Amino acid sequence: MNAFIQFMKRNYKIVAVVVLLAGALFGFSMIPGKNGDPDKDRMLIELLTYVIDKAHYNPVPVDDNFSKGVYKDYLENLDPSKRFFTQADINEFAKYETQLDEQINDRKLDFFNLTYTRFQQRVKEAEGFYKDILSQPFDFKTQEEFNTDYEKMPYPKNDAELRERWRKQLKLSVLSSVTDKEKIQNAPADDKTKSEGAKKSFAELEKEARETTKKSLDDYFEFVSELKREEWFSVYLNAIAERFDPHTYYFAPDDKEKFDTSMRGSLEGIGARLQKKGDYVEISELIPGGPAWRGKELEQGDIIIKVAQNKEEPVEIGGMRLDDVVKKIKGPKGTVVRLTVKKVDGTVKVIAITREVVEIEETYAKSSIVNKNGKTYGVIYLPKFYIDFENKDNRDAAKDVAAEVDKLKAQGVDGIVMDLRDNGGGSLKTVVDIAGLFIEKGPVVQVRSRGEGSDSGNTEVLNDNDSKVHYDGPLVVLINNFSASASEIFAAAIQDYKRGIIMGSKQSYGKGTVQNIYDLNRFVRGNSFGDLGALKTTTQKFYRINGGSTQREGVKSDIVMPDKYSYIEIGERDSDNALPWDKIAPAPYKPFKNDFSKVIAASRKRIAENPEFTLMDENAKFLSARKDDNNYSLNADKFKADAERIEAAAKKFKALNTYSNELAFDGLPAEKEQFKKDPALAEKKKDWYKSLSKDAYVNEALNVLSDMQNKSGKAAASVEKKESKIKTR
Repeated sequence: MNAFIQFMKRNYKIVAVVVLLAGALFGFSMIPGKNGDPDKDRMLIELLTYVIDKAHYNPVPVDDNFSKGVYKDYLENLDPSKRFFTQADINEFAKYETQLDEQINDRKLDFFNLTYTRFQQRVKEAEGFYKDILSQPFDFKTQEEFNTDYEKMPYPKNDAELRERWRKQLKLSVLSSVTDKEKIQNAPADDKTKSEGAKKSFAELEKEARETTKKSLDDYFEFVSELKREEWFSVYLNAIAERFDPHTYYFAPDDKEKFDTSMRGSLEGIGARLQKKGDYVEISELIPGGPAWRGKELEQGDIIIKVAQNKEEPVEIGGMRLDDVVKKIKGPKGTVVRLTVKKVDGTVKVIAITREVVEIEETYAKSSIVNKNGKTYGVIYLPKFYIDFENKDNRDAAKDVAAEVDKLKAQGVDGIVMDLRDNGGGSLKTVVDIAGLFIEKGPVVQVRSRGEGSDSGNTEVLNDNDSKVHYDGPLVVLINNFSASASEIFAAAIQDYKRGIIMGSKQSYGKGTVQNIYDLNRFVRGNSFGDLGALKTTTQKFYRINGGSTQREGVKSDIVMPDKYSYIEIGERDSDNALPWDKIAPAPYKPFKNDFSKVIAASRKRIAENPEFTLMDENAKFLSARKDDNNYSLNADKFKADAERIEAAAKKFKALNTYSNELAFDGLPAEKEQFKKDPALAEKKKDWYKSLSKDAYVNEALNVLSDMQNKSGKAAASVEKKESKIKTR
């Protein structure tokens, strides 16, 4: 999720302290010894652990428990599918399981050198496995199975068992490809995925699939052979760094450059952020405005299995490094990439996406109006809390949302829905300013730097100091599992002040921390090793004005609405090394005297009786039951039957895609004038209006606004104004 970038600028004291201390420790010329790279490796371990120890919000002790975590994470990152190391290798490595703290503190490389050397050896051996296995057709009539839950899978006992694992993995891969090919060539004539030309036999498709799989592995092993030792060492460094918390990360020089590019907003390709998930790659975030986001087919949580360029044969990406997968997915504007993905429900789908440059306009705040039961309501969608720190005259989220609120007020709206679903955060300044649009004056969020105890004096309360209230009518905030950071601060403030109602997923993401990036080159004088890269580490923590942290717990909705992730752990709480939830003293604030209990009860009753939400809940339970089903038959008939059974079971949930709330969402008058000059913008906004008309969550949010307006009427505004004067300080 997005960090609050301005803290990198605001908290210069943290940086200054670390740099001063680092100068005392590393202020000498580093001359490479005869071993060259190992000396640099030792320097990086020393730098990494020192900076984290001095800068991290709450550095954990580097002890035996820490050692066990690094050991586990490193081996999982090195061999996620357990297809290189044998149990004999692990037995040899095991003596280091509780010794890595000493290895780190003494800057020893014994464990890394052993695993690196053995891994290179095992990779060479595996090359012989796959080439031999794929040289002959598979027998898909035998009854055997393969389980892809690699985390629970034991390591192969010996070389023979290792080869057998490769055989089953490759057999499953080929069978999956053949099944996909058959499905495509047997598709109805009007299906856009249907292949052209004469149908091929199973044997012909099987041969093609083996050849494609072999080519993918040839490319993978060639890529692995070209990786330098320092790139593998980065894997080890990050196993160390990420044990402190999920957001502490070492950037090798090339990775730092890519990060800087992404922060500048250069977004090309399909508009999705990816992360490693075992042997494959998971969609971690869809960039608002990007082609994947607009296509509505690719979703967060989808696992990419294969990548194909236009109509070329798909390439298996199992085992590939993330960077290599990204290169295959990226491409020139206007070209097509086809992703074979495994959905959360276990079904496999091929999604074609035309690459584009993300339209920046799509990342900005936008609004729509709608009439329901004689009342007019406004919807504001904010994809992220954006700001330009280099030029204060440029657009920022606070100014844009204020403008949208004013436009909606001019239309006499009876309530506003603030939609923060999938908003991963952004600028802290903008969230404070935006919260201030709906209250008079008062605290919005508390920020705590490193220190001991709740009264250590290192907590800063960030206030809205603007007494102007842009909007004082009924307000609903929509959130989901992927609303994080700044989104959670806004929702928490609105909830704590009892200014509005929070609706959506059971709880938001739960990222209540701030990260800073430190250039490691600044810590060494007379550096002869070249670029040392950078470290991103957690330096601060956010707290609600009621004193509770948003870390792990996120913000809990007043009105919980079913979604596909209702019974699946998602977010910060799903990480074993995430910082804990805690509580500090509340900031002095006075909530409004709003009582939303009847409104909330009425909505909960509607949701319980709504067949649409009932089906969503059934779908969530289906997905939860399916997520741990990792066992696959390697018999062709049974494999196809299992796939058809899953698709049949999931078919009933396709009705969710055809839902319509039968409301006509529209643009504001000033915007319609702009549409006449910009047809492309008009088309994009019309697509958004259409999506709102298919949104059950927005529909129920409008029902809640209606109840808020009917039960409180215009008196609510005056009561809120009176109360807000009381809390002015």
